[in-house]
Amino acid sequence: MDTDSLATGGPEEILAALDPEQREVALAIRGPVCVLAGAGTGKTRAIAHRIAYGVRTGVLDPRQVLAVTFTTRAAGELRARLRQLAGAAGSELDEVQARTFHSAALRQLVHFWPRTVGGRPPAVLDSKLVLLAEAARGLGNPAGPAELRDTASEIEWAKASQIRADGYAAAAATAARTPPLGSEATADVFAAYERLRRERHLADFESVLELTAGILAGHRWAAAEVASRYRYFLVDEFQDVNPLQRLLLDTWLDGRDDICVVGDPRQTIYSFTGATPAYLTGFTASYPHATVIRLVRNYRSTPQVVAVANRLSGAVPGRQQARLRTHAGLPGAPLLAQRDPGPEPGFTGYPDDGAEAVAVARRAARLTAAGTPPREMAVLVRTNVQTERFERAFADAGVPCQVRGTERFFERAEVRQAMGMLRAAAGPASSTGSALPAATEVRHVLAGLGLTREPPPGRGSARERWESLAALAELAGDFCAATPGAGLADVAAELGRRAAIEHAPALSGVTVTSLHAAKGLEWDVVFLPGLTEGNLPIVHAQGQQAIAEERRLLYVGLTRARQRLYLSWALARMTGARPSRVPSRFLAGLRPPRARPAGYGAPVPALRQEAPAPAGAADAGR
Repeated sequence: MDTDSLATGGPEEILAALDPEQREVALAIRGPVCVLAGAGTGKTRAIAHRIAYGVRTGVLDPRQVLAVTFTTRAAGELRARLRQLAGAAGSELDEVQARTFHSAALRQLVHFWPRTVGGRPPAVLDSKLVLLAEAARGLGNPAGPAELRDTASEIEWAKASQIRADGYAAAAATAARTPPLGSEATADVFAAYERLRRERHLADFESVLELTAGILAGHRWAAAEVASRYRYFLVDEFQDVNPLQRLLLDTWLDGRDDICVVGDPRQTIYSFTGATPAYLTGFTASYPHATVIRLVRNYRSTPQVVAVANRLSGAVPGRQQARLRTHAGLPGAPLLAQRDPGPEPGFTGYPDDGAEAVAVARRAARLTAAGTPPREMAVLVRTNVQTERFERAFADAGVPCQVRGTERFFERAEVRQAMGMLRAAAGPASSTGSALPAATEVRHVLAGLGLTREPPPGRGSARERWESLAALAELAGDFCAATPGAGLADVAAELGRRAAIEHAPALSGVTVTSLHAAKGLEWDVVFLPGLTEGNLPIVHAQGQQAIAEERRLLYVGLTRARQRLYLSWALARMTGARPSRVPSRFLAGLRPPRARPAGYGAPVPALRQEAPAPAGAADAGR
């Protein structure tokens, strides 16, 4: 039902727009409620109608509702849904607060600081990097930009996990974290950073939450004021809550239980930041009388896409309870597809990375010619450095593309710096007629920027910087292999040509982005390349929990697709190289029986023009 038709209706009209499970969510207005919302099941629709129904029936006072999200985009979407429903529940819905954790905490911090601490509240840091650089210099630590970015991430993880500087080294060892400065040095920089931050009356994002929780815990009258202002709480993406956010949430609740949490343990992909699904999976332990509702009707994807996602998660239709559990401790309820059937997902192996990228670009070109807008297609990769080969392939195929969530490859700071050094090394003043092969010269130049034989341990900016330099060296090596006799100047010119081509503006193009950045988004067509061991799961994912999170990451990728899904892998990096990779373990059991066995060189099948699924099939999920 169109929500516009609710303007003159009563509460029952609000419920009539929902499916049976969404209706349960709307009716469960009071007390603790846990909504396990599978991918594409219309959770935002359900919670918006829940608020509207509660306000319309007089159970909820809209001025006392606080809905907490993780992104400003999600908060804006919820506010937009409430505005659509304002005709049914009156303009009072505008008084519902939909905010991020940080936005809600900052408002309270600014409000209470003068009356509790006194004076002006601390200024909020946009970035930790300047203060971290000063802290590192004060300790005599020559940390570079990549190391400082990784150190900032370590501090964010520690503060989100409620770990202080003096406990960081032990906690990092327990969590098997590998900071580039080393655990002890990172702890020292962490402590120095915190001293500088306090001395200069500054707050970072984590401090905003800590200080707000501290004020409410230490001043009973302030906690009482918040309790009178907010009585009903809703938390979206509850599987991504970290200990610091949970501390603030408990402070807001102040022992009350009018809280509705919404999440999907199968989409927990931010454990490395301190997030934990334990609060979602353990909700009924905290609230034994809680109402638990599962949203399982998927309105986003075709039955063929949903079937692959169910097989990956171990949730098989027809079983009361899947033998495999979701990779966060809850039984895996299968998604039930509501759309009309579509094409079977494609599973294709390729001999090398270049062939895979070219095939993806050519298929996107054919889909575009058949009527699919480029903006409705996406290529989702495991690491940002992988975007380069797809940027290049789309440029060669004449298909517009846009990189989301990171700079385009040739716009990255380390790549620009490296190309400048290569041009300088190839210039007339440096032309000494070196007898070294050009590819070797390139690696010598890049070694001065940090390119080593082996990558740095762990994940983060230092690893990404190394991967960018390694990718640049590989591009140079590929060009030299294809152009016998090429010199360093030729390599620099070729890289410049590619940069110029790939820098061309791409409006409404195919989205190229990471799996992490794709969460919460969806497209008609999704390509999932690079499905090999060492890439997905990533090479540094060690241990059962880390591998489980990599599986969940692929699950998120699968469930972004509405109509078409293409999974692929390449068994070598370069053309003609010996196949040294194996397909990802996660592919086992995903392919239908008639699919080709793992291998490479499979041709891209001819495309059939198919009409899109009727728009009405997805209405209940919007």
